[in-house]
Amino acid sequence: MATAHGGTSAGTPKTKRPRRAHGPTTPSRTPAATHDLDLLRRMLLIRRFEERCVELYSAAAIRGFVHLYIGEEAVAVGVHQALDERDAVVSTYREHGHALARGIPPEAVMAEMYGKTTGCSHGRGGSMHLFDAGRRFYGGNAIVGGGLPLAAGLALADRLRGEPRVTCCFFGDGAFAEGEFHETANLAALWGLPVLFVCENNLYAMGTALAREHAQTDLAMRAASYGMAAWAVDGMDVHAVEKAARGAVESMRAGSGPHFLEMRTYRFRAHSMYDPDRYRPKDEVEEWKRHDPVTGLADGMRTAGVLDAAALDDLEHQVTAEIDHAVRAAEQAPEEPAEDLLLHVTGRPEEAEA
Repeated sequence: MATAHGGTSAGTPKTKRPRRAHGPTTPSRTPAATHDLDLLRRMLLIRRFEERCVELYSAAAIRGFVHLYIGEEAVAVGVHQALDERDAVVSTYREHGHALARGIPPEAVMAEMYGKTTGCSHGRGGSMHLFDAGRRFYGGNAIVGGGLPLAAGLALADRLRGEPRVTCCFFGDGAFAEGEFHETANLAALWGLPVLFVCENNLYAMGTALAREHAQTDLAMRAASYGMAAWAVDGMDVHAVEKAARGAVESMRAGSGPHFLEMRTYRFRAHSMYDPDRYRPKDEVEEWKRHDPVTGLADGMRTAGVLDAAALDDLEHQVTAEIDHAVRAAEQAPEEPAEDLLLHVTGRPEEAEA
């Protein structure tokens, strides 16, 4: 049965440490605090990477369609805490955050944004087609809902090989309305495939509000009708996301079949860099920004006494240096020569010339 819950953080409760009479408070480095610091760094990397993409796009350094993940970082980071390297990930065209959370190096993602040969897709995919077979990251799919059947195929292949793997498929609320979702959900439930359906419900399918597209807006309840475990999660709370994902993945590894997580989240930027974003009330955007997953985690850590200004500043410097390096590497990387344009295609060059 589909159930909804709010953003209660998972993990060991934290208490605020008393301040010393003299000198700054030294942040605790308990396992829970260390884990939170890692979560914060991962979300900061995605946030700052995306913000740099805005600057580079505005300067015409990168081109094409760019769909930003700003505001949804808790979903990618939280879900990936439950996955390991043997699992597969299928993504959407808003996949920069998923790729970085999966462990694809920022320089490989940035080079792909620049269309350079050192990109993870050799410069041929760009923003919407990030791919890394070695890390079992199977796109980056520009077609809405296009990754869903691929996820079922990957999960079926693992099942036939006897591999105890999970396939995680990210998609948006717009894809929920596509036939691919319903066909894939039905087959996954029918065959008991280990597919983790992660619906990033940011309330808008491009410029169409959820209530204008779906007669029933409780997507988790509708997914449960296929006979799979399904529930809604506060997608702005990385702890809630991680807890839900871990529970789902553990259950799936035990053979329970597919699970569906409706991540209730929000994108702070427009659908794409081309979008004037005139369909959302400004006060709605500002209200959601008050639930920013990055600042929310940082504020909670400060309240718990496990993060101070110096530690946060150090994190920011580390992330900035990593992104600066990625940009420099992308700018210096070679363009693909014209004579290589027939590489990595289905037919052989001599057949294409015939």
